[in-house]
Amino acid sequence: MSRHASGLMAWLIQRASAVYLALLMTYLLIHFTFYAPADHAALVTWITQPLVNSGLLLGIPLLLIHAWVGIRDVLIDYVHQLALRLSLLMLFAFLFIATGLWLFKAIITAGIQP
Repeated sequence: MSRHASGLMAWLIQRASAVYLALLMTYLLIHFTFYAPADHAALVTWITQPLVNSGLLLGIPLLLIHAWVGIRDVLIDYVHQLALRLSLLMLFAFLFIATGLWLFKAIITAGIQP
């Protein structure tokens, strides 16, 4: 793939994920503003609804991909030392993967009753 196509793909990923994330955040803001759960049990019940659970589970990788493309572009543009850039990219990759796994675990285990 050429450099131009790679840049176009990153741009498309960034925009597509931004649309979904904007819709998800709008829904979450409206829901928690007008229908805030009264306690932890109500929050868990809400999260375990199939549409909410699916929306959140889809939102996690899209958020991480959106953040990755953004931070990668910033580091490529502004960090000129290759070793430092690669180190920072590896650090952010580790942080994003760890955060994604933690979020998946939190959402998936929310519905599992002890």
